[in-house]
Amino acid sequence: MQEKKIQQKRVKRDVSGVLLLDKPLGFSSNQALQKIKWLYQAAKAGHTGTLDPLATGLLPICLGEATKFAQYLTDADKTYVATIKLGVTTTTADAEGEVIDTRPANFTNEQFQAACQQFVGEISQVPPMYSALKHEGKALYAYARAGIEIAREARQVTIRDIAINSLMGDVAQVTVTCSKGTYIRTLAEDIGNALGCGAHLIALRRITAAAYDLSQAVTVEQLESMTLETRDRMLLAVDSAIECLPKMILNQDAAYYLMQGQPVWQSGKISEGDLRLYSENNQFLGLGFQQDDGKIAPKRLLQIKAIKTAV
Repeated sequence: MQEKKIQQKRVKRDVSGVLLLDKPLGFSSNQALQKIKWLYQAAKAGHTGTLDPLATGLLPICLGEATKFAQYLTDADKTYVATIKLGVTTTTADAEGEVIDTRPANFTNEQFQAACQQFVGEISQVPPMYSALKHEGKALYAYARAGIEIAREARQVTIRDIAINSLMGDVAQVTVTCSKGTYIRTLAEDIGNALGCGAHLIALRRITAAAYDLSQAVTVEQLESMTLETRDRMLLAVDSAIECLPKMILNQDAAYYLMQGQPVWQSGKISEGDLRLYSENNQFLGLGFQQDDGKIAPKRLLQIKAIKTAV
């Protein structure tokens, strides 16, 4: 009788922290997330803002308790280095689409700079059909591939800055700092339309997200070559995701009752909005806020184990 092979179940770990991944070309954000989750044998993980498969660069991935604060990274400003091909328009506004129009790219450096400056500030953007936005439960790109056009409402985004790195003939490279929800593909296309020649995005690399920088990131290949213990050392502290928020240290009694879910008194001047809360030994406890009665109420607390905390 043939023996049945027993497949050993992979043990999932309660590991917490923020990994800064340099997402490779061709990976969707979800594929990158699943790869990291597998490498860390993590019980829980989530990414912090979609990068198209064509895009590379900084993708913060939250593991374990850090997923409770992922939204703060998703909502943060991002910076991208974008390479734009002028004079050619595609179906997807990037290099993955089919060419639908070609026009001469005749403009001066000054005209290109002026076209870019038109889009600095708060602007209205219509999301592209080839995007992951949902319509009646289905991604827009699924409709686009079926040849169906769905009406999309314009939405407000903010372009903080567009810096021109280079302009050589019909190819430009710019650095864009922007608010969440900004489509750099759409921006590239809009700049081309402002110049009267059209354009599409041929490369995109995210270099910052919130306070994180690409120089801190690791690649999938680097992680694959490491032991699990070394990978764990690559994780940033859970509270590094929210270092922009005011910090408050609670005394021993207040920290105890807060972790029981109770609002607590705290003396001194208290900042408005969300607060990072810590014990007297600098253990990160979670987020809280000041109620109308002056007490500090818990908003999102950690399950305190051996959670690494930023110094």
